[in-house]
Amino acid sequence: MATYQKRGGKPKTKKEKVDKIEEESTTAEVFNTLDQTASKTEKFVSKYQNIILGGIVLIVVSILGYMGYNSFILEPKQQEASNELSQSQIYFDMALEASTSEERDSLYLLAIEGGNGKFGFKDIAEEYSSTPAGDLANYYAGISYLNAGKYAEAITYLEKFSTDDEFIGTLAIGAIGDAFLQLDQPADALEYFVKAANRRDNNYTTPKYLFKAALTAIELNQASEAVEYLEKIESEYAESDQAKKLAPYLGKAKAMQ
Repeated sequence: MATYQKRGGKPKTKKEKVDKIEEESTTAEVFNTLDQTASKTEKFVSKYQNIILGGIVLIVVSILGYMGYNSFILEPKQQEASNELSQSQIYFDMALEASTSEERDSLYLLAIEGGNGKFGFKDIAEEYSSTPAGDLANYYAGISYLNAGKYAEAITYLEKFSTDDEFIGTLAIGAIGDAFLQLDQPADALEYFVKAANRRDNNYTTPKYLFKAALTAIELNQASEAVEYLEKIESEYAESDQAKKLAPYLGKAKAMQ
């Protein structure tokens, strides 16, 4: 994994939930087996009944504990995290609409650090890390830092974010590339742009990050790679916005070969 370096410096299995009916069936099968061979195992059962019963109790406690964790801990924490997240999302949306850079940066800072007695994205990500909302806070914190020009911090939070969602997961990877590019680390940026382009095949994120990868490859004098990315856009994503503006870059990349 690439690491960021500021210019001039070094810059969440649980057990699968056991079905109650299956557990009851398993327990019944155990006792049926014991009944059928009682004459041979009477002494054994007598001697080890505490261990046997203790094992059954342990299984039951484990099941109830897992169910209790979901019902009484995880779900309430998710609700709490979602409530906290709402205020920071308001600040985030306001920042996107801000008319000046000062107002924008101030609103992103509120979104990250919190306001009006509410946690910001940073604290939500830490306090509720076991919840989906807590994980989403990592994404929002990363994008907020990126838009506020704090690129190393953006990378830190975006790398913590994990999702199977086709678009937001890809955008997060691409945003790491954007941050590396701003840190003047184009080779690392290229790695993430290519990763984002290859993560899912669709008509939005694929050409978007192929194009960014191509421009970065040109900057790195990697002409063949740039031509490959641009020609793929041209042939497979001809209706994309990127296809409409790639001609001069394709010409430049070919001239560099």
